[in-house]
Amino acid sequence: MNENMKLERKISLLQATAINMTDMVGIGPFVVLSVVAEIMAGPWFLYAWIAGALLAFVDGMVWSQLGSTYPMAGGSYNFLKEGFGSKWGKLMSFLFVWQTLIQAPLVIASAAIGFAQYFSYIAPLSDWQSKAMSGSVVLLIVALQYRKIEAIGKISVLLWMGVLATMAWIIGGGIWHGHFIEPILHINDGLTVNHAFAAAIGFAGVKTMYSYLGYYNVCQLGGEIINPQKNIPKSMFISIGGIVVLYVLMNISVASVLPLAQMQHSKFVVSLFVQQLAGPTFATIATVLILWVAFASVFSATLGYSRVPYAAAQDGAFFPIFARLHPTKHFPYISLLFLGGVAFVFSLLFKLKYVIDAILAMRILIQFIGQAIGLLLLVKRKGKAHFAWKMPLYPLPAILAIVFWAYIFYSTGTTMMVGGLSVIGLGLVAYGVKELVVKKG
Repeated sequence: MNENMKLERKISLLQATAINMTDMVGIGPFVVLSVVAEIMAGPWFLYAWIAGALLAFVDGMVWSQLGSTYPMAGGSYNFLKEGFGSKWGKLMSFLFVWQTLIQAPLVIASAAIGFAQYFSYIAPLSDWQSKAMSGSVVLLIVALQYRKIEAIGKISVLLWMGVLATMAWIIGGGIWHGHFIEPILHINDGLTVNHAFAAAIGFAGVKTMYSYLGYYNVCQLGGEIINPQKNIPKSMFISIGGIVVLYVLMNISVASVLPLAQMQHSKFVVSLFVQQLAGPTFATIATVLILWVAFASVFSATLGYSRVPYAAAQDGAFFPIFARLHPTKHFPYISLLFLGGVAFVFSLLFKLKYVIDAILAMRILIQFIGQAIGLLLLVKRKGKAHFAWKMPLYPLPAILAIVFWAYIFYSTGTTMMVGGLSVIGLGLVAYGVKELVVKKG
């Protein structure tokens, strides 16, 4: 029934940028702001956000060069397959899809769990009430995405407007307070650049990179982007640049109002920031807007990830059922329902502090480092002229991305590194089983 159906290119540059930015912001910066300040243990915590921005920019170049050249649904699935060639490409792309079935629901669940955590500022929730709320968020997201892609694009822009309004209010509050410049003037007070500082940057970088993730979401939707050769790189760099400015200004704004000790130990640091500036009523309004941002992030992340198993199945490299498109709305509904269902279960089982580290540890080796290595191999085989967009100073950005990602992986800690490697090990076993079944079949 779906053989002649295909995804439609209906997402504009504005909509692609909105999808990326809503995925990037989410609940991340609001729940990790205090954690980053605590890890860095001084006014120099801003350097952790700047370090994360640098990694996002160099890695964004890798995604841009690959995404503009292979603008198809599934993003990294296609990039790894092409980058590692006919022999190893099948294995690497399979491992990515294998990981996606676990880490994509973790990403969705993390935003939903963060939503419930921040909601407790308005009305304290018991443990089961918090789980019920996070699960409900996942279910509502799936229901909203059960429609045509042009409608999804319009919803994304609406959610994006709420994100920008929230961030503008937070930043404006700090500027209005009158001490906005103070955190910048004192950023180096007591700073000693040594091994301890480098280690803190790594540990804090795990949290800031969680907040930056999503700049590449447009690549997962490559088969639905209008003029992808130009709009994919543009949307990514507009998204990264815009979010970096917003994150840094938001941190400066909060630090200009709240003492460092209060920033370090609050679960609702932005709500307390607004409360100190304008009172509890406005703090409640700000919290509602933060929940809007969190909801928008779950929406955007789910949209992008639902295309990955679809792309692999359509290519014959994954279970065929995931290749099905909805008969009238033309979106991969089986993939959406599966990821949403697993995310719903995860949202009931896990706590946010463990999910953040697990998300990165699970993805770095195959998706981020593997993808950058695949690009280097692909350029060597096909030459620079093969690519629709070419990164400046090649291959320096790709090499920097590999080095930075390796340090972030190490900074997730032994338990998470072992967990990430274990998922890869299980994926290798699953791949071997799949190959045996194919040969016997």
